[in-house]
Amino acid sequence: MNPSSTALSQQRKAVLVTGAAKRLGREIALQFARQGWDVAVHYGRSEKEALETVGQIQGFGVQSAAFQADLANEQSAQNLFSQVSKEFTHLHCLVNSASIFEYDRASTNTPLTTKTLQDHMQVNLTAPVLLAQLMFQFQKKNGSKFDVIPSVIQLLDQKLINLNPDYLSYTLSKAALATSVEMLAMDFAPYLRVVGLAPGISLPSGEQTDEGFSKAHQMTPLGKSSTPADIAKAAVFLADSNAITGTTLYVDGGQHLLPSSRDVMFKTN
Repeated sequence: MNPSSTALSQQRKAVLVTGAAKRLGREIALQFARQGWDVAVHYGRSEKEALETVGQIQGFGVQSAAFQADLANEQSAQNLFSQVSKEFTHLHCLVNSASIFEYDRASTNTPLTTKTLQDHMQVNLTAPVLLAQLMFQFQKKNGSKFDVIPSVIQLLDQKLINLNPDYLSYTLSKAALATSVEMLAMDFAPYLRVVGLAPGISLPSGEQTDEGFSKAHQMTPLGKSSTPADIAKAAVFLADSNAITGTTLYVDGGQHLLPSSRDVMFKTN
């Protein structure tokens, strides 16, 4: 961030979006930029895509930079927040979008193992909670320069209130993260709000075909689930909503209202 941009950036809020190089995290980062936020783009291994995202964000006339970190490593996550908060001193929102989503199911030939559970817990639970703690410490020390209380937005999943046995480690990690939303919201008030945001099926995953995704996307009461744009707009809404904390917003076309014995991906092959 060069000196000539300092005065301008002080008039804006900044957001750190983890996993912002690709997919849903990228769309969230771009939507914040469209609304005038400066954006810190975290990536793990996708440097090329992260730099492309930064270039697109800067095209909206706001500040952006890319930051690499392995969220499976505690020190790396801590270094990420330290670097971002030094460069973006007006940091006002943290969106924990990065996650891993790998298949396991207890009764199959791909059962849960210690490693699969620990891997999901480290990236999907531990890192978001650690970053939220650092965000709290930062906001308590520096105070908000804006009318809206700063926020942490944890990306969850409609699957949490529409349980099925597929993706066991992933579901357990996201369920624990959902529990942390209420606990941390109580603990961090009045300095920081903590909110959950739960998408429905928004993008093809794994080996899902485009045709399979299209069918799955229509399996909701509204005839369509969430799009990346829906989730991104909801994230910005939550970041700007002063009275929302300790709760989860489900943006899924009502997908959570239709119980299923299998993950929707397996019903469209």
